[in-house]
Amino acid sequence: MIVVASTAHDGVLEAAQRISKMLKIWNMKQKQQSDANADAAAGNKKKKVTAAQLRVQKGISCPGVILPSSCLDLVSPLRPDLSELELPRTMKTVFKDPDDVLNFELTIEPDEGMYKGGQFHFTFEISQEFPHQAPKVLCKEKIYHPNIDLQGKVCLNILREDWKPVLNIQAVIVGLQFLFLEPNASDPLNKEAAEDLRSNREGFKRNVRQAMGGGIVRNEAFDKVFKSRD
Repeated sequence: MIVVASTAHDGVLEAAQRISKMLKIWNMKQKQQSDANADAAAGNKKKKVTAAQLRVQKGISCPGVILPSSCLDLVSPLRPDLSELELPRTMKTVFKDPDDVLNFELTIEPDEGMYKGGQFHFTFEISQEFPHQAPKVLCKEKIYHPNIDLQGKVCLNILREDWKPVLNIQAVIVGLQFLFLEPNASDPLNKEAAEDLRSNREGFKRNVRQAMGGGIVRNEAFDKVFKSRD
């Protein structure tokens, strides 16, 4: 009889413990649901950060890079791209959409070379496949340049066949900067500009200045890109 009584007591205790555990789990789920509802109502529900975003953005503490405050939480242990940009004073990046770190604009203002005094804007579009796929880069202005066509497409080898996942955004920016210092006539998109550069370098320089002022070169009108003086 003593054994039976003890067994019954143990059974009741075990059942009570199971019920207590179930109540705790239920309360936790209720709290999670309540917190989720509160976040949604306040508009604070966290957005999912993709692998491409993590790769592009590790931090924002670098001169010349202007990011919205809402991007401050995109911190990753992966190899940084934007966080370690070392931009000279002739360049800056701007993110226009507070929720989008995969699309931004780069401004280049050469202070030497044939394109000195100009202001050129490039859009960067980074896909979710980055870094396995190169970013898409376009020049917003219509300019006279052997490596940039009239639609703004850029002829830069690392944006095409020479792109590798180990490359980063800074490599592309450095490549763009170099195009303004040393235009390449051997790999052109604008064949007429390349022909001018090969045949008559001084004449090419004059054409560059004419086009940068919004003039007409080879029956083609170009955008005025000289930097305005404040």
